[in-house]
Amino acid sequence: MPEAAPRDISIRRGRSIRYRLLAIALLPTLVILPLLLVATMARWEAKFDALLTSKVNADLTIAHQYLARILENTGEHLAALTGSVAFRDAADQGGGAGLSAYLEENRMRLGLDFLFLVNQTGMSIGPAGFPGQSAVRTDWPVLRSAFAGEPKTAIDIFSRRELEAISPALAARAQLELVPTPNAVPTDRASETRGMVVHSASPVALPDGPAVLVGGILLNQNLVFIDTINDLVYRAASLPEGSQGTATLFLDDVRISTNVRLFEDKRALGTRVSAAVRQAVLDEGRVWLDSAFVVSDWYVSAYEPISDSFGKRVGMLYVGFLEAPFARAKTETIIGIAVAFLLVTAASVPIFLRWARAIFKPLERMTGTIARVEEGDLGARSGLIDASDEIGRVAAHLDSLLDQLQQRERELRTWNDELNDRVAERTRELELANRQLEATTKQLIMSEKLAALGEITAGVAHEINNPIAVMQGNLDVVRSVLGDRAEGLATELRLIDEQIHRVNQIVTKLLQFAKPEEYAGYVERHSPAAVISDCLPLVQHLLGKAAIKVERDDQATRHVLMNHTELQQVLINLIVNAIHAMPDGGRLRLASRDEERDGHDGICIDVTDTGVGMTPQVLSRIFDPFFTTKRRQGTGLGLSISQTLVSRQGGALTVESEPGRGTTFSIWLPEAD
Repeated sequence: MPEAAPRDISIRRGRSIRYRLLAIALLPTLVILPLLLVATMARWEAKFDALLTSKVNADLTIAHQYLARILENTGEHLAALTGSVAFRDAADQGGGAGLSAYLEENRMRLGLDFLFLVNQTGMSIGPAGFPGQSAVRTDWPVLRSAFAGEPKTAIDIFSRRELEAISPALAARAQLELVPTPNAVPTDRASETRGMVVHSASPVALPDGPAVLVGGILLNQNLVFIDTINDLVYRAASLPEGSQGTATLFLDDVRISTNVRLFEDKRALGTRVSAAVRQAVLDEGRVWLDSAFVVSDWYVSAYEPISDSFGKRVGMLYVGFLEAPFARAKTETIIGIAVAFLLVTAASVPIFLRWARAIFKPLERMTGTIARVEEGDLGARSGLIDASDEIGRVAAHLDSLLDQLQQRERELRTWNDELNDRVAERTRELELANRQLEATTKQLIMSEKLAALGEITAGVAHEINNPIAVMQGNLDVVRSVLGDRAEGLATELRLIDEQIHRVNQIVTKLLQFAKPEEYAGYVERHSPAAVISDCLPLVQHLLGKAAIKVERDDQATRHVLMNHTELQQVLINLIVNAIHAMPDGGRLRLASRDEERDGHDGICIDVTDTGVGMTPQVLSRIFDPFFTTKRRQGTGLGLSISQTLVSRQGGALTVESEPGRGTTFSIWLPEAD
């Protein structure tokens, strides 16, 4: 029918106002709402991308701080070393082998790749194994600052010759063969021989005159450095499944230290950054916060330039994570929202959640009060004195009960002080009373949470009535419009009527269960068969899942006097327990009969299952508060509360069970006068 409507409009456009009104009514749904949805999704997508950019920017900040901390630590270590007594003692001994050994020992202790002294003439004094005294460049800003009396640390680029002058091993470690990389700037170079060094110098006074202690760390192929950054930035579970965080240090545009992989077991050392990133970061000095192609895949990336002690941009620091999982999640979200919108549009059922805040705010305050009480603050109160609705009454009742609880707590403490010197038997009785009070408190908290859940359930049930009324009204309009032609659709219209009535009946029973005060008095006369019939629709979905066959045997002719919801609560609890006892299916028998006990007329309701049954040990404890065999599925309060509700009406709840043969719960209640 909906697919044929546009064609009918075009054919009978001038002959019926009904179709014009229909078109006007559908215009907001089919035109305006899709446009709003598209605009909203576009804004959400932009916000999503901005969030990813913000995250990678924060990741870059952490990496930058770690690199800055390495520079700061290196400078602090050298300054501390030059100011130490041991260093002065080694220097006062005239240098030589003793000073060289002392420098080598501290180089290894501090994790430095080189550590030596330089005098004002540029001659160096190195540790054991150092190539010997040789001329060192003194025009480094780091050295000039140190000779001027100010320690300084910076990133500097050493040539292969300068590295070889320090240590041939460092020169060998710095050399990397360049790997052809897509999207990189073309180059004729085949290898990178320079080294990126954390370069630090601190002034020192030697017997021969002023000098500078120079130390540094070669960052080329320094995998400990780059893996530590990656572990700091992308800890376990910090990214969604399928994504992967990476970090890289660049010398110019060459990856000299990275955990990006060319293959599963080979790092992408020697590969180069894309031309677009190089131009933005190295040439223009900007921070790159965007998607970028990294070696073989697209990453949400952040690059920042690294400058040497001369102020020249000589490299980049990079962090990023795979973009594909986020793009996939974004696509799935957009598809899901589009499908949901289409379903809502097809159903034409607008649902408005009014007064949600007025409901949730008091509930949150009561939940917070309960949490504070659980933490030991017995003076906590919700304080909802202005609310006059059901939630307000529940809150007032909760405060009243907490007042009573606090008063009883004070009395118990007083009694405890007075009875400290009494016999052990009296002490044990006091401890037992205290445990019972704690059990009562937990039961009260659970009851209040169930009451709140009932309010929410009632609200949802009331909201379902709105679309039901709209559907019934539109069905009447269809009959009116079709007139005599409706006879050809009589069967279909009757089926729709029946299903609407069925939904209405289920909602009515749900409202009766959630808010009984709106449908009946506190206690009233009930036929057991009617109450059982009201319970079955509420557990029908559980019966269908477990393939359980229900048998009825309604022989009772008497009535009972009990609150409808309380009796319904007891029966539903017993039925749900029976369903859980038959996970592979079975038979559930619900029977009622007239029965006399102790000279009193009454009725008995049996709930029998063919489930797993119970052992004598379990059977002896099932009515204890908080005892449960269902672990995560239960609280252990259902049977205890059910027994209390039945006993309060002068009745009794009994049970018979055998392992492997099933269980029968019997509810006996006196006949209503």
